[in-house]
Amino acid sequence: MTTLNLGNLATFRLVVQRGSFSAAADLLGLSQPAVSLQVRQLEQFLQARLIERTGRGIKPTAAGMALLKHGERIEHAVNEALLSVNECSDSVNGEVSLGTGATACIHLLPPLLQQLRARYPQLTVRVTTGNTPDIVRAIDENRLDIGLVTLPAGGRSLEVMPAQREEFVLIMAASSQAPLAEATPEVLRALPLIAFEAGSGTRDLIDGWFRLAGVEVRPVMQLGSIEAIKRMVVAGLGYSIIPRMAVDKPRDREGLYVCSLAPLLHRQLAIVMRQDKLLSKGIVEVMRLLQSET
Repeated sequence: MTTLNLGNLATFRLVVQRGSFSAAADLLGLSQPAVSLQVRQLEQFLQARLIERTGRGIKPTAAGMALLKHGERIEHAVNEALLSVNECSDSVNGEVSLGTGATACIHLLPPLLQQLRARYPQLTVRVTTGNTPDIVRAIDENRLDIGLVTLPAGGRSLEVMPAQREEFVLIMAASSQAPLAEATPEVLRALPLIAFEAGSGTRDLIDGWFRLAGVEVRPVMQLGSIEAIKRMVVAGLGYSIIPRMAVDKPRDREGLYVCSLAPLLHRQLAIVMRQDKLLSKGIVEVMRLLQSET
């Protein structure tokens, strides 16, 4: 190897950020030996040991710390060069990586991505789903370009642009019983709750809505998929509280009774990205479309 391998450099930085070879391997979709080989090749090229093992895992050596200081500037310079080349073309092309929650991915993104594909066939948008903390971390580590997440979300290196304020609604099986007079925490306390999995921003907001009323609830089910939740509710196994976009279309609320909560509950969606992110034409177009629809 006669020149610095930028892929190996990125892998080294990710290993240090995550604190282990195995964690970096999981994120990269590689085996641990493959990640170790990339770091070893970088060490051989630089003729310096970059990582050492400790009782608590791994840490960068003095040479590794020196390389880390330059690594982000190197990546920024490469991205700036690619952007400059791209600006010479009138076409919108390249690749944009977007992270968002599963609900937005199912109910918001498909028509938007369809519009993008029709307007800019040379632009590729890669979508990753996850919880807000996972998406924010991926953006901070430059593994994603932008994210559409539920607030709160933030970090010293992130720019947060509030977008849509969306209502949460109660859903019950349409055939299970008469509609509730009022969907309050006190009324819902006695009913079986089918909830989002713990740790998600959506679940935290719903738990907070109950806590403000002094009500503690124990879900009978905790599921990671909003479509799975809706199927369980239609089957009459309990009620749930979900974002309105998930039942906005008639086909999405078949078999369901939908009503507002009392008091109302909303979530704030926002577009997040690194403050130093170089905006390609593709990123600008994706953000413009997200802001126009949210």
